[in-house]
Amino acid sequence: MTYLFPNYARKPFEIVTGSGLTVIDNQGKEYLDFTSGIGVVNLGHHHPAVEQALAEQARQLWHMPNLYENHLQEEVAQALVGELGYVGFFCNSGAEANEAAIKLVRKARGKSKIVTFQHSFHGRTYGAMSATGQASIHAGFAPLVPDFHYGVYNDFASLALVDEEVAGVMVEVIQGEGGVIVAEKAWLQALARRCQEVGALLVIDEVQTGMGRTGSLFAFQQFGIEPDIFTLAKGLGNGFPVGAMFGKGELAASFGPGSHGSTFGGNKLAMAVALAVVKTMQAPDFFPQVAQVSQQLAKGLQKLKAPKLCEVRGRGLMWGLEFSDQEELLRIMAAAEAKGLLTLRAGEKVLRLLPALTITPAEVTQGLSILAEVL
Repeated sequence: MTYLFPNYARKPFEIVTGSGLTVIDNQGKEYLDFTSGIGVVNLGHHHPAVEQALAEQARQLWHMPNLYENHLQEEVAQALVGELGYVGFFCNSGAEANEAAIKLVRKARGKSKIVTFQHSFHGRTYGAMSATGQASIHAGFAPLVPDFHYGVYNDFASLALVDEEVAGVMVEVIQGEGGVIVAEKAWLQALARRCQEVGALLVIDEVQTGMGRTGSLFAFQQFGIEPDIFTLAKGLGNGFPVGAMFGKGELAASFGPGSHGSTFGGNKLAMAVALAVVKTMQAPDFFPQVAQVSQQLAKGLQKLKAPKLCEVRGRGLMWGLEFSDQEELLRIMAAAEAKGLLTLRAGEKVLRLLPALTITPAEVTQGLSILAEVL
């Protein structure tokens, strides 16, 4: 008997405690977590600075509505975007952040047409789901929000979809749920230029790739582009629910009082945690250490060999191993789990690895050893 909807295919055990990349289930079994809670716990479980910030704020004030000034929201926004010329809106999830971006695009441009891409994933609320280019996500929920058009990712011919009738384009720098597909730099830059030519707003969904996941605070920084809007969530709160949408300053007039809002968005607890996360990542040695372990993981993954392993691809600490068939993928995941390594699935045949950015060289070696063994 369960009192829950069966909308999740749950494992038959519960993770009850953890520290760093190590987690323990309710049967006492220990695992090396290469999922980070689906790219959320980027600083690892039980991070002391994040926990301290949450505890200190909890003793002061948990929540007040956005009817009053909130210095923590200002501090987090400034820490994230500095002098880049963006203003922010805080919410509770990646789907909410993308919903806010969709509303801002249409309101600012006075048009409804938005271009996204096949195999993309932007969330499961109606607007974000409609933006998602996956028929399996849409199934059973028609009619969708109208005027979303889906191009082919990394396909230059699809740039023709972006014409003067388009209000905006929403794209991931790396398609996470779609199979860890990395954008080609030349294609993404061409897409950005096309948006500028026709006056469409470029929205980068950084929900999974942001907050250091690919080796820089935001993944778009590695591609030589500057979006009009970008969204964050997942790693921003290291497990505490928080999302954010940032837009260029000139878009602020389109989101005046009453245009959009959130009861819980940007609450004191979430902002205290987010500020601790950002400050941790701003330490001088943080990203050099991420680069070191990322390089170690990349080299190790590229050396893996197996008859049904077709391709290894990714960037930073976001990697996908594509297999020739789904049965082999599921076998590998189950075997890794049995040996104490938690992994994720992406698309139909891709093993996805999202270890915390705080992973140690020894933990990289341990994870690679388990993968090599099960392969």
